[in-house]
Amino acid sequence: MKEALKKQFQEKTVSADEAVKLVKNGDVVYVGTCTSTAYALCGALSGRRDLEGVTVAGSMLNRPIPMIDADNPDAFKINTFFMGAQERKGLKANITDFTSVHLSQVDIWCRETMPPDVAFFEVSPPDGDGYMSYGATGVALHCYLRETAGKIILQVNRNAPYVYGEHNLIPVSEADCIVEADDDRAEIPNMPFDDTIKTISDFLLDQVPDGACIQLGIGGVANAVGFGLKTKNDLGIHTEMMADSLMELMKEGVVTNRRKTFHPDKSVSAFTFGSKALYEFIDHNPDMYYMPFPIVNDPVNIAKNDDMISINTAISIDLMGQVVADNIAGRQHSATGGQVDFVRGAQMSKGGKSFIALPSVIENRKVGRASRIVSRLPEGTAVTTPRSDVQYMVTEYGCVNLKPLTMKNRVRALIDLAHPDFRPQLKEEARAAGLL
Repeated sequence: MKEALKKQFQEKTVSADEAVKLVKNGDVVYVGTCTSTAYALCGALSGRRDLEGVTVAGSMLNRPIPMIDADNPDAFKINTFFMGAQERKGLKANITDFTSVHLSQVDIWCRETMPPDVAFFEVSPPDGDGYMSYGATGVALHCYLRETAGKIILQVNRNAPYVYGEHNLIPVSEADCIVEADDDRAEIPNMPFDDTIKTISDFLLDQVPDGACIQLGIGGVANAVGFGLKTKNDLGIHTEMMADSLMELMKEGVVTNRRKTFHPDKSVSAFTFGSKALYEFIDHNPDMYYMPFPIVNDPVNIAKNDDMISINTAISIDLMGQVVADNIAGRQHSATGGQVDFVRGAQMSKGGKSFIALPSVIENRKVGRASRIVSRLPEGTAVTTPRSDVQYMVTEYGCVNLKPLTMKNRVRALIDLAHPDFRPQLKEEARAAGLL
């Protein structure tokens, strides 16, 4: 970095405790999203016992932030567009509010719902020209928050990957102050898959042609499919989330991106969530290309890739084909996210297909053993993906294109995808509801 920029960097560098003095009563403070969260600044902010009425804006906060456990519940509230473990914890304490947006429209949240008075951006160390990368997740939305932020505090972290793409950099000159704080990335283990998920994966893999462009969601099904794709050739990647399985496909040469028509020769993503090895892989990797959610998740851009294959999962689905993936009987668990964006974009693609895949039953201590395919959704349930958008549904009992089916044939097809133990009850309930 040039001497003038080094001097500017040093002049703006302060302690975390000094930096958070910029926060005032009643401010909206953006703290980060998923793997680009300024946890050191969060810790310093929680120590401000003089504050009241501060809104902490962020999403997918997967490590504890002290504000949620603050002794003064009037000091900090939370607003999020995607619930993580900490936001759900805040929901139980009645300090979390939720804004529902498609990720393709997250700029609305940034510009209209939660324009920050103060923005905490975790970034990589500066390059030779004094620019810092927004890191593993920040590229997805920080450029919009940067437009509206009153004050910007940069948390420079040597472990934050420097990624290439569009709207991925911020210069030293735009920081009101800088804090140096190294912190490890949050990691998510590769979710295991059992025989049921392996069977679902096999159905999905049969539908993926060589040369396809792939989007995978999160969870055991996505993990199984991702690693199962090693038998394919010449794949491309256009996904909102970069995961370990996709990294392995790139390393083994299964992904070449040669056949893509939207940013060919590049694996396109908006954010990264996985292992330490994955964060090291994306750091200064010219084969990766990161862009904000409103670009990556725009269905028109998704559709620019031929043979676009979108694979997502769900909590449950009713016999009309309504998909629930983000809430449980109306209690917010995650978010609509990008499911609808990719469901629509993949179907708009030449040769593209959209899949919703889930095991036919759920077993846990709370509900016991229950069918994920239900005759009607519980009262208060919010639908994630409307029935008119759903294309392929997959369970361990098959893969069916619901799109061209009449409603009665759709009901019959979904009953056939349910576990045999629940099919008689589903048929009875469907007849009682006039669906058959």
